[in-house]
Amino acid sequence: MKRIALGVQYDGTAFNGYQKQPDRNTVQDRLEIALEKFARVELGTTCAGRTDTGVHALEQVVHFDTDLSRGMQSWVRGVNAFLPDAIAVRWATEVPEHPGQEFHARFAAFARTYHYVLYNNPIRSPLLVGRAGWVFRPLDVDLMRAAAQFLVGTHDFSAFRSSQCQAKSPVKQMHAVNIERHGEVIVFTLRASAFLHHMVRNLIGSLIYVGQGRHTPAWMKDVLEGRDRNDAAPTFMPDGLYLAKIDYDPKWGLPHEAARPLPWF
Repeated sequence: MKRIALGVQYDGTAFNGYQKQPDRNTVQDRLEIALEKFARVELGTTCAGRTDTGVHALEQVVHFDTDLSRGMQSWVRGVNAFLPDAIAVRWATEVPEHPGQEFHARFAAFARTYHYVLYNNPIRSPLLVGRAGWVFRPLDVDLMRAAAQFLVGTHDFSAFRSSQCQAKSPVKQMHAVNIERHGEVIVFTLRASAFLHHMVRNLIGSLIYVGQGRHTPAWMKDVLEGRDRNDAAPTFMPDGLYLAKIDYDPKWGLPHEAARPLPWF
């Protein structure tokens, strides 16, 4: 049996999240349907991290096991032939075995990066619906950057955790939070060991509160240390959220693509 890893990109607008559901309108369902049509055998997949309804991925990583002999480009082109336009396999590779270790898309990952793209203009843009969040009030990027620094490090992120979160521990290591303004577009980039359910969207909502002047940057520290979800801002819209990159040990030889917040940005 060979273990194959795929890099998958998708626009999550039309799907009910990544994970399989009875209605079969999820990214995983569509991917596995396409795999079965190409391989003519059912192939179960495991992903690096599930995304919610409306959330996109520049590079989701999945793996599956098979005894079929196919060239890597055959997996890419063959599976893509059966996928909807909103999903594409960008690369495929056979993952080598290492003594006492086996590649796992989820458990072998040591960091994840998300981008959140936010349109900050008094008037909404129809061209960005589903692809960027929107805030019509002016935002102070310097205030948000000051607040974001309180998030860096190892913390209990219970204040930004969904009540439906199934993670065993709320303690995660936030490696970096960067915020850049490009005209009317603000791009938040968050890199952490892992993220809780709705954690990024809850953090973005709270950073926006600070950017609007509703709270000082130090408020973010108080919310974080208080560990009470009721103290933070409401969960922000999913539209501008992109799973950008999953980090693995180079020994696995995955052909990562350099991912920007938007392909045309």
